Amino acid sequence: MAARQENAAKPPLKAQTGWSFRRPACSTLLVSKHKRGIYNVASKEERRKELRNSLTVAEAVLLKHLKGRQLDGMKFRRQSSVGPYIVDFFCPEKRVVVELDGARHFGPAAGDYDDRRTRYLEERGIQVIRFENRRLYKDLEGVLEEIRKALSERNC
Repeated sequence: MAARQENAAKPPLKAQTGWSFRRPACSTLLVSKHKRGIYNVASKEERRKELRNSLTVAEAVLLKHLKGRQLDGMKFRRQSSVGPYIVDFFCPEKRVVVELDGARHFGPAAGDYDDRRTRYLEERGIQVIRFENRRLYKDLEGVLEEIRKALSERNC
């Protein structure tokens, strides 16, 4: 009985440590990525691996400039899954996805698929930036500058 009374007299942990939880400004739905289970879902592992091992020329060019925290010190993951979708590049720190659109994105049903995918990601507080492969080849510095701008505007 004495132990229970002793514990009851202690102030709560927050008052003892000064620690408090603060929700990131850019995500209204952020609880815990592990509790939601939407990142790198196990069922997508094989497909992610295939995509990482067979990257396109445009992905290779962009990867060269994003890997190793070269772009403003931000980490980018390549071919990462978010929910049912696999994205080209994902910066978890700022919750930004960079998508490169090649020929397969210009088919008859591709527009609807891309719209659903973008809507899904944005509903989860993730910003999506899209570039055509041709633009990447012609204006790499402009593409990198747009990515920098998007990263700097996010307050995560």
